Amino acid sequence: MNRPGGPMRPGSQKAKNFKQSMGKLIGYLEPHLVIVVFALLCSVIGCICSLKGPKKLGEITTLCQIAIMQGESIPLDQIRNIGFTLIGLYLTSIILSYLCGFLMTGVSQKIANKLRSEISEKINKLPLKYFDSRSYGDVLSRVSNDVDNISQNLNQSLTQIISSITMLVGVIVMMISISVQLTAIAFITIPVSMICMMFIVKFSQKQFRAQQSVLGQLNGHIEESYSGHTIIKVFNQESENLEKFEEYNANLKKSAWKSQFLSGMMMPIMGFIGNLSYIAVCIFGGSLAVGTTNRKIRLDFWKDGFKFFTAGSRLMIGDLQGFIQYTRQFNQPLQQIAQITNILQSCAAASERVFEFLAEQEMPSEKPSVVLNKEDVKGYVEFKDVNFGYNPDKQIIFDFNCLVKPGQKVAIVGPTGAGKTTIVNLLMRFYEVNSGTILIDNIPSTDMSRENVAGLFGMVLQDTWLYEGTILDNLRYGNKNATKEEVIEACKACHVDHFIKSLPDGFNYMLEENANISQGQKQLMTIARAMIQNAPMLILDEATSSVDTRTEVLIQKAMDELMKGRTSFVIAHRLSTIKNADVILVMKNGNIIEKGNHDELIKQNGFYCDLYNSQFSEN
Repeated sequence: MNRPGGPMRPGSQKAKNFKQSMGKLIGYLEPHLVIVVFALLCSVIGCICSLKGPKKLGEITTLCQIAIMQGESIPLDQIRNIGFTLIGLYLTSIILSYLCGFLMTGVSQKIANKLRSEISEKINKLPLKYFDSRSYGDVLSRVSNDVDNISQNLNQSLTQIISSITMLVGVIVMMISISVQLTAIAFITIPVSMICMMFIVKFSQKQFRAQQSVLGQLNGHIEESYSGHTIIKVFNQESENLEKFEEYNANLKKSAWKSQFLSGMMMPIMGFIGNLSYIAVCIFGGSLAVGTTNRKIRLDFWKDGFKFFTAGSRLMIGDLQGFIQYTRQFNQPLQQIAQITNILQSCAAASERVFEFLAEQEMPSEKPSVVLNKEDVKGYVEFKDVNFGYNPDKQIIFDFNCLVKPGQKVAIVGPTGAGKTTIVNLLMRFYEVNSGTILIDNIPSTDMSRENVAGLFGMVLQDTWLYEGTILDNLRYGNKNATKEEVIEACKACHVDHFIKSLPDGFNYMLEENANISQGQKQLMTIARAMIQNAPMLILDEATSSVDTRTEVLIQKAMDELMKGRTSFVIAHRLSTIKNADVILVMKNGNIIEKGNHDELIKQNGFYCDLYNSQFSEN
């Protein structure tokens, strides 16, 4: 159908709140709460096992230090036991970390799958005016790029958030257990890190949002350029089209560079601040360890290990070794959190666009009170005082009244913009009337479901559409139960059977984008598809516009045979194709200005007569 109005620039809609979008995204985790909790438990246990490592390594160093200081032999049995314990801890940590990642990957993919399903359902619930006001590329970008972004980033961020928080808490506990003073020194850098992180996030958030919006614009331009490639070449618009692409590409490069640069600053800054903390811990801890080495040490052995009591707040070298490792591990989750913050910026921008799409106003919900079967349809169609406008401030159909009797062939003619296709849109309930009623067999169409109404009409549009699949599947698209014989008969009536049989696999020939099939041949197949559908009423919108004159005559005969006994609406600019119509409605500016058959309208010598003469007069 023709689209009223031009495409709206993607990203021009008002942006939603990022916290709200992320809150909705987190809400998708609720059905998987048990798995998430179990994954969290695996992560916690795995991190605890990993956290035990530095302290155990410090025990080995301390055992060696004590043995050397007291002139004793190194206790190899104890060191061997600690080594086996370390191997067990690290293996357990790896296995649990793998299990956590496996579970969270499954959760993120299920969420992405649910989002795609909701988007697919949403597309079918949105009114045509939504797609009329937006570029297809922007819609496709939300369905594909944004959902993929959410899937990848959600998987990565969920796993890292769980492990990083667990690691951070565990490291803090282990650091405090070794030295409160050194822990306080390590913590001095945290406020500085948080301030830097918040400052970078504030500016990078805008750029991530702009990046997703410009990506939608670029996708829309590419889609339009590809679909209109021939037109672009015909009018020598390659350079202008390339300039427009370069403009979008430059904007994407600019926003992507800013977002990636700002987010890329996070890790180096966090690393620099972490190194300052590391240096301070080494200097202060070293002084404590040196002081401890020069003092007497008392050992108390317990069943499961040993504990060193030092004078004051001095440390053993093994304790300092473990603490330094914990300092490194303490900076690691901080850096991961900073990295996750960057990931969440991109994820939030993508989720904002997806939830914005899912929140679009849908077609009004239906509670059909009548179900009209195709076999029971007689074919009465009546328009009563119908008024309509695509925009509230611009009405294009005014008090439209028309009664069509069963089996009549009704032609709708008029200049461009008269409202011909709009009448068909309203009849099919692609749009709802502003006021008035459309009745089918004296039943208001609003009392039936949209699917029920659409199933009563077979349609052949000016724009052909065939999907990737076999010719037989395409022909059966409107009637899956059609037999092979019925398909062949319809193709013979449309004079397309010879062409199909000439293809390598005949009816099993696979249609693809690069299939060598002309526009006229596609048009013939769409007409055959409408015949196979066998609907009680027909809508033909310039159905023969892509065929030659000789084929048009043959098709016209087949269409006349098809329309016998069926109420048919024919939109045509070539008036020769509708001379045998029972009723011709002449429309201008949304109103019926003339009505009658061809001979009656010619005798009136009015607007239709002028149109007809302009096409067939020698002058």
